[in-house]
Amino acid sequence: MLLVISGLLSSCALFRNRAGEAAAEALLQLQLDVMRFADEYAGRVADQVVAFQRGTDDPSERLNAQTWLVTQSTAAFTIATGPNAELNVIDMLVFVALSRMVIEDHWNKELYGSRADGMRAVHQALENRAWVLASDLLTPEQSNELRSSIDAWHRQNPNQRAVAYIHLDDFAFATRNMRTDTNSSGSVFSFLGLDPLSNLDPAVRQLAQARQLAERALFYGQRTPQLVVMEAQRLVFGLAVMPESKDLLNNVGRITVAAQQASNLAATLPDVLAKERAATIEQLTGLLDSRQTQLQRLIVELRSTLEAGTATSDSLKGTIASLDVLMARFQRPDSSAASARQPFDITQYTETARQLGATAQQLQELLNQVDTNVPALTQLSDRASDRVESLVDHTFWRLVQLVLVLIVASLLGALGYRAIVRRWSRSPPA
Repeated sequence: MLLVISGLLSSCALFRNRAGEAAAEALLQLQLDVMRFADEYAGRVADQVVAFQRGTDDPSERLNAQTWLVTQSTAAFTIATGPNAELNVIDMLVFVALSRMVIEDHWNKELYGSRADGMRAVHQALENRAWVLASDLLTPEQSNELRSSIDAWHRQNPNQRAVAYIHLDDFAFATRNMRTDTNSSGSVFSFLGLDPLSNLDPAVRQLAQARQLAERALFYGQRTPQLVVMEAQRLVFGLAVMPESKDLLNNVGRITVAAQQASNLAATLPDVLAKERAATIEQLTGLLDSRQTQLQRLIVELRSTLEAGTATSDSLKGTIASLDVLMARFQRPDSSAASARQPFDITQYTETARQLGATAQQLQELLNQVDTNVPALTQLSDRASDRVESLVDHTFWRLVQLVLVLIVASLLGALGYRAIVRRWSRSPPA
């Protein structure tokens, strides 16, 4: 009899261990299903966010979309690695449903309109997938109760946008006054505080918890680089929104425009230099032509002046010679020897006039050289003009001095002639 009882107890223990192992395997499979759904959720939301960012040029809209992707992916991975696989399924369902409501109320109706239709369609499809995932865990009554709780919470918090960390226990606290069956084992809220591994053998329970912990750690560790990349992209979009970054981009744009203009100028510079060189040569040629005419006129006038000076010098020389002859006729025979005073010498002025004539001839030769060598005249025209002006001034003042000397000599000759006539008339005849 004792053997029969011990055999029955052993059979019950063995059956219990097998049932516990099967339950642990089922929980582990449920945990893996939630993790796969989290990967699907993050991937599909990321694809839609990238498509939305490509369709806009506004950095703030790109930043909002990237922030939504980071929070959604982080929340999905966090929920999937929770310690209770059954509660993870319900929390994931709550999270996906509330996220779909935010997209419809905030993105579609308030921010982006029809541009957010793709986001709304993706979240609706993901919510349907989440209800399918939870259908094996929840009864129809529990599903209806959860839907009613989600709708009630949304009505109480219509402006709540951060729903990434709203879980079932938040619903239990927010809707406790609306529920009358809080202690019912058939309520969806009965999953709170329930350990699905509590009925297992301690060894099997520890083994199942260790396996689930390893799966959760490995899952989150493998997704951490993906979250880091998303955060880095959000940082870049955040920098693009900052005023300093906008100013820097504007400055870069202006520098680009300036560089393009400089490039265009460098491309057209040879043509511009050729045109300017041709215009400069033409202007210098016209200037030389005008200066050449002025120099020719000046040389002609100077030649006329020198010829007039030469004629005046010859006339004055003849006058002085006649005056000397006249003075010799009226000179007394017995008068004392004339003083050794040197008579007035006009040869100096004659020599000056001769030099002026030679200078005029040199200027004429220079003009001929200018006519045959235009490029050389470009450099020497200004110097020649200054030299001619100074020569004209010098000649003018020489002529003025010559005229003054002639006038003074004429006056002195006239006075001397009168004095001689008076003295001759007063002296008695011999």
